[in-house]
Amino acid sequence: MEAIAEIVPAALDGQRLDRVVAMLTGLSRADAAALVAAGAVRVSGDVRTSGKERLAEGDELAVAVPAAADGSLRGEASVPFEVVSADDDVIVVDKPAGVVVHPGAGNPDGTLVQGLLGRFPELARVGESHRPGIVHRLDKGTSGLLVVARTERAHQRLSADMRAHRVERTYLALVRGTPEPQRGLIDAPIGRSAREPTRMAVSTRGRTARTRYEVEASWPSDDVALVRCGLETGRTHQIRVHLAAIGHPVEGDRRYGGRPRAGIDRPFLHAARLAFVHPGSGAPVAFESPLPADLDRVIGALGRPVAAARRPARGPGVAAR
Repeated sequence: MEAIAEIVPAALDGQRLDRVVAMLTGLSRADAAALVAAGAVRVSGDVRTSGKERLAEGDELAVAVPAAADGSLRGEASVPFEVVSADDDVIVVDKPAGVVVHPGAGNPDGTLVQGLLGRFPELARVGESHRPGIVHRLDKGTSGLLVVARTERAHQRLSADMRAHRVERTYLALVRGTPEPQRGLIDAPIGRSAREPTRMAVSTRGRTARTRYEVEASWPSDDVALVRCGLETGRTHQIRVHLAAIGHPVEGDRRYGGRPRAGIDRPFLHAARLAFVHPGSGAPVAFESPLPADLDRVIGALGRPVAAARRPARGPGVAAR
């Protein structure tokens, strides 16, 4: 980790934060913007996460540059993950909980990207230098499926499909209580918390975010339900924030109001299904991942569930529609 500190001179007064970070670090504009978004940049002591912010003469700029971002990204074959499928265009992996997808502030090594480079070194030439091949990500505490582009063409096509919401991403979550209605759409914008920059929140100043959900089973005596969630957008912490917003936080997710859960030390959230149009063949492909052992044990300990009632979705706003 390299620390860079500068006082903004008159010549850079009014310039965008990401542009100045790029100038100071020698990174590309995209890499600099990613560094800002990761919370690695402070302006006069405060973390700033928008590269669009304008700097003023005399501002104190501090940048924590991970080793990965300064051009020294190296493969680490010891990083644990399962390769579900690999061909000339894409790699589909099953990421275990506890592994960060790409280097950032506080996580300079031991990431999935470095593990991928240890097995597929050609990925270094694909996409952005600090996260080669990556077109979407999972939180550190979330397990499950993720697709990685193996060529620049595949990266461009998958990135475009992600932006157009043409990639199906389905998650399983154990939540407090049982949502009512038991099927619906949570439609509420998400942005960074004004009080805690590393925390997300439902906010009128945020970006459009939509999560479809459906209750799979419930255990009323334990006050929990297993919910299947589908992303229509891909905001940071989206499922965790949306489920907490409707009063049903993910079990084990202390950051967003979830209760501690015996047997697991992370949120009960698993990326169970991934479907997309293959960027090489043009054919639709789909992959599924069963619950990992830690989450499966939790379900097993709950006993026999109550089958979910299939009710029509209703109601507008944050709750569901």
